[in-house]
Amino acid sequence: MTESAVPRRTIQTFVRRCSSLTRQQHQGLELYADWRLEAPTALTSPALFGNDHPLTLEIGFGMGHSLVAMADAERERNFLGIEVHRPGLAQICYEAGLRQLDNLRVIEGDALAHLRQYGVPESLDRLQLFFPDPWPKKRHHKRRLVHPEHVAFLRTYLRPGGVFHMATDWQPYAEWMLAVMEQAPGYVNLAGAGNFHPRPATRPLTKFEKRGLEAGHGIWDLLFARTEADLTP
Repeated sequence: MTESAVPRRTIQTFVRRCSSLTRQQHQGLELYADWRLEAPTALTSPALFGNDHPLTLEIGFGMGHSLVAMADAERERNFLGIEVHRPGLAQICYEAGLRQLDNLRVIEGDALAHLRQYGVPESLDRLQLFFPDPWPKKRHHKRRLVHPEHVAFLRTYLRPGGVFHMATDWQPYAEWMLAVMEQAPGYVNLAGAGNFHPRPATRPLTKFEKRGLEAGHGIWDLLFARTEADLTP
């Protein structure tokens, strides 16, 4: 990857939150450590899974319940999750280990940094960003992951036709995402210009999202595909 393709921004898009692990989460790290990768050589299906199945990367999977459900439902697709929150990593290892999900692996840390070091251009079939920190204060907007510089960088790793799927329950951030993605070179809105996308069946409805919907809170999905044109971010 050329130097010009690497984001120069060093502002973090996340906050590390310290919390203790439950007994179940300790078991996840102890009994099912194989689901957690320490030092990958390349973020590709052949390197991580030993096959050429399409690869989905989820940035910031939280506690990982929906990622586990997706991996369980699509066994012929590989799933990689990157998360900074240790309890979430431990929980997903426990659940994936119980189900013996050979198509799921997780990594601890900053997804942008891991892509910068281990990413391979055009290796991802799908990129997922569900309910990221909206950084609602104006002075913190620069920390949002959906930012022109970041989405140009992420596009490098999507194959032509690959999809960047975002979801948020914060309307101002949804509108920000739509505006950024509509302006980003090399992406096309799968719902049509200016539109949000109905929730695809591939994104499970979590219990927290269901509670929000029952309380009248909105959920916004955005699906943008990488165009065929080989543009340099």
